[in-house]
Amino acid sequence: NHMKSQFTIAAFGLIFDQQNRILLCHRRDYNLWNLPGGTMEAGEAPWETVVRELKEETGLDVEIVRLTGVYNKPEKNELVFSFVCKIKGGELTLNEEADKIEYFDVNKIPANTSPKQIARIHDVLTEKDLVLKNQTGKSSIDLIKEGKL
Repeated sequence: NHMKSQFTIAAFGLIFDQQNRILLCHRRDYNLWNLPGGTMEAGEAPWETVVRELKEETGLDVEIVRLTGVYNKPEKNELVFSFVCKIKGGELTLNEEADKIEYFDVNKIPANTSPKQIARIHDVLTEKDLVLKNQTGKSSIDLIKEGKL
């Protein structure tokens, strides 16, 4: 009995500055910080998604340094790619999605940051090889709605 599955594929960019701080965007719709990124569009590859989404969400032109993680969210049928990126142009620009864009010390990431994304940031800093993981549990939006984030 094979159910036909619809998957969402998303890609997020990890940009570290010279002080090894991580770039996060604060959403306009929820009081939530997250890594810039988003959902793959038809015909795109995940590495193209991350370049497009980072331009849209931060104003930065980036290039991919390496794929650092592939995360499966089994409850959501969602597959997430994490790429370390480096800035090659553009400038930080607030937009429809982000009302704040800032670098944070990795040990001082705001409490209202997506827990799954915090885990991905730590994976990049602690694992030398590509990380393959299942990520389960509630979404950060659900946690906010429940007053837990």
